[in-house]
Amino acid sequence: MAASEKHHANPTGSHRAARDARRALDDARDLIAEAYGRSPAEVVFTSGGSEADNLAIRGVLRARGGFPVCSAGEHHAVLEPVEYAGGAVVALTSDGRVDPDVLSEVLGGLDDVSIVSMIAVNHETGAINDLPALAEAVRRVRPEALLHTDAVQAGGWIDVAEAAADFDLISITGHKLGGPVGTGALFIRSGITLDPLLLGGGQERGRRAGTPDVAGACALAAAVGVTGDRRAEEIVRLGALRDELVAGLRSTLRDHVTTTVLGGGAPVAAGIAHVCFPEIEAEALLFLLDQQGLRASAASSCSSGAQDPSHVLAAMGVPREVAQGSLRLSLGYTTTPADIDSALAIIGPAVERLIAHGGG
Repeated sequence: MAASEKHHANPTGSHRAARDARRALDDARDLIAEAYGRSPAEVVFTSGGSEADNLAIRGVLRARGGFPVCSAGEHHAVLEPVEYAGGAVVALTSDGRVDPDVLSEVLGGLDDVSIVSMIAVNHETGAINDLPALAEAVRRVRPEALLHTDAVQAGGWIDVAEAAADFDLISITGHKLGGPVGTGALFIRSGITLDPLLLGGGQERGRRAGTPDVAGACALAAAVGVTGDRRAEEIVRLGALRDELVAGLRSTLRDHVTTTVLGGGAPVAAGIAHVCFPEIEAEALLFLLDQQGLRASAASSCSSGAQDPSHVLAAMGVPREVAQGSLRLSLGYTTTPADIDSALAIIGPAVERLIAHGGG
């Protein structure tokens, strides 16, 4: 039987094709669990990071009640469920991270905290949080709270298994690892009960109803495996290319460009270059870049096209007139030195053209 036929069958069935699909799904679950230092029983496959984040926050709140807490730098898939539930939001430092002492102070003023969510790597700026230090702060001040991290952006840049060892719930997605869009997972530590978002079947141990996407799970597992094998070398390679890109922009545009986190001493993901052009509007720049085949974002991918500046930059204290010209450039497996040269040849003239025409 061809692999595609195995992946097409419903793994909850009893015929041979279904059993083959179930084995493929179980193998994928095993591989993903091992890569993140978890038990296969803790893996719940989802449609991506947003569903995983919502399942973590809303599922815990429905099951336990209480009060949610997150950082101001979270993806909207965490931030909005927390705000909707009337939760608390912890401020960011100027370099885009969470200070464990500030987190401790916020938690110390709250009662009945049920879940605390701290992002691993920021989706926009690439700032890397000190997850072990944040976990220690939570365990010391609010030991009854569950810990969740949105590690969607993190898999390529840090060892999530080590950094999030003390976290109870971890969200990941496939497309940030070179896998397909629409795949993801939530790790739920054994013994934790949450209410499912989707009802109607007993799949994923009753935590997420729906016929499993076997092909998607297998592709996610493959992406997770490759990412882990190549992480160390890719951090070095892409970090050098990222620095070359930022240095080139600074050299060409000088006072017309600023970086939000690079150079500030805080660790930053090697594959993210986040810059701001204070004299222009990001939407106008994105239009010019897209015309020349260069894909970029003004904020997180889910927010691209929005007119309001990034909530992350606002939380970092970046002035609105600077944030409105923000640009996120992502590097990955396929990025080459020629791509950096091409980006520099396109971005510089586009920015200069917009400045000459009043910014937009």
